[in-house]
Amino acid sequence: MLAVFALRLAVGSLACLLLLPHAVINPRFFRTHFLTALALAGVALAAVREDADWLPLTFLGTAMFLAFVGSMVWGLEGAPGGRTFVVSTTASLAGALVLLETATVDRSQWLGVLLGDATSAALLGAALTAMLLGHSYLIAPTMSLTPLLRLLAVFALATVARAAVEGCALGNWTATHSLVSLKEGEAAILLPLRWLLLLPGLLGLNWMAWQSARIRSTQSATGILYVAVIFCFLGELLGQLLRESGTTF
Repeated sequence: MLAVFALRLAVGSLACLLLLPHAVINPRFFRTHFLTALALAGVALAAVREDADWLPLTFLGTAMFLAFVGSMVWGLEGAPGGRTFVVSTTASLAGALVLLETATVDRSQWLGVLLGDATSAALLGAALTAMLLGHSYLIAPTMSLTPLLRLLAVFALATVARAAVEGCALGNWTATHSLVSLKEGEAAILLPLRWLLLLPGLLGLNWMAWQSARIRSTQSATGILYVAVIFCFLGELLGQLLRESGTTF
């Protein structure tokens, strides 16, 4: 569970860097993302090193190496090859995530699980990157709002996509189970909370952050995004707990 969450967050965060113009944003922002991805990959490696096969471990080791070198590259003037390291590190992390996931579920479930990984990574990455980018406006208040608004748009789309995938998972589950059976397990408590955090919670916070950013109240937008990140983390961790029940991806 911990490895999947860490890898989803790392993949989503690095992928969001491809949406940002490096000519506008301080290179230290990119460097921080690479160091964060390095730490998350290390957490995933520590969590699975005793049980995983050599191939996902190789992908994880490669991703850690690329993340370290990428953090050094983004500390150089002009960041030569910086975008290449974003793509290659993201691909290595995604490869490790896919290999870990497909090794633990039946082939018939691969599509749903991988869609869950993709939408969860997009949601976590967009929320965290938008929140961290909001801090950049505290030291560069005249910076264009386009990057932040772009991330907020991706955040909203990722929320809707995540809800659609979760809805499919719940629909598949109810096709063979009765909702009454939820009373017998922890899903009765966790599932409603998961959905409250996902749709009303995240979409409402995203709308408030968008409205704040539009009037250049970036400090307020950042504060709202702090709460959104907490909602994302809690929601996705709850989703991990619910995967055993089959009601979520």
